[in-house]
Amino acid sequence: MSPACLRAGVVWLTLALTGVLGCATHQQKKLEAHYGPSESILEVVATLRRHVPDDTYRFPPATDFTGRNVYLSALLRLESIERIHADALRTGYMSGVIAFSKGRALERIRGYDVAAMQYREAARLDEELAAEALRSAKVCDGLAEARQIGLQPVDPLDPDPEPLLLPAVIDADWVVTVMDQRTALLSYLLEENRDNHYEAVIREEIERGEEIRASWFEQHRYDLPNGQVRSISELQRVVSRNAASKEYLRHMLRLAELYDILAHEYVEAVPPVSLDFDPARFQDLVDPAVHLYESVASNDGSTEKLEASRRLEAFLAFTLVVDRDRFTF
Repeated sequence: MSPACLRAGVVWLTLALTGVLGCATHQQKKLEAHYGPSESILEVVATLRRHVPDDTYRFPPATDFTGRNVYLSALLRLESIERIHADALRTGYMSGVIAFSKGRALERIRGYDVAAMQYREAARLDEELAAEALRSAKVCDGLAEARQIGLQPVDPLDPDPEPLLLPAVIDADWVVTVMDQRTALLSYLLEENRDNHYEAVIREEIERGEEIRASWFEQHRYDLPNGQVRSISELQRVVSRNAASKEYLRHMLRLAELYDILAHEYVEAVPPVSLDFDPARFQDLVDPAVHLYESVASNDGSTEKLEASRRLEAFLAFTLVVDRDRFTF
């Protein structure tokens, strides 16, 4: 075969392959356009299915490749898919799955009331999901109800915040009663959901209630009889009841900080150079603060380690200043 014929054959073969590949690429793009929304939704569903069983009470929630909370990321992706592929999804063939997945994401970021609405919508749209969706809606209703009982945290940046305490008079007994009611309802839900992913969600909510209660006593420690002792006791309660929590070191750090603050307040009220200064009382605040700071600082790999180390250094420097003032003036 002559070189000219060989070159002609190669050219024709190249053109033929180009046509075939072009058709294949066009067909592939059509398939991607048709199945793209479903594929994107199923990808989010797979991510949620993998992480729904995670024990987020004991361990931090998983993150996506951007470092964002995986549940929040899933919710945002679902909303983005609905917006971008509105035409392709207008038939509603994936609406039930989307609503159910939104419920799963929302319940992990404390949007219990909205999650319950999404679950009921999923039950209405998809018979196969109805039983589980309605059961989940009931649990989310219970969580939303419990969350509304008792004290509500106040946004410190809100220009017009609602009062933290409903009664006009500061009443520690009322606080204990309503927060116990909240815990009792959550404990009832916990007993009904021991063997599913809601156990971690409910434990987190119980822990938050205990933190809110301790915060109230800390904020009102000068308004209550033995308020300083009570505020320490409430924070110790949070630490002891949540030893398995991912926030355990944070709770210990918060208790250490309270001892730290009380030590500073004592020195401001009773200067070390005065005859009224009681070294024993001061040391009763120093010892637990140092012990707690050291305990947290010994946990390698935690973000609290660095904070505890720096706070410990600052606190020890403060105690050295107190000793200097006591013995040099």
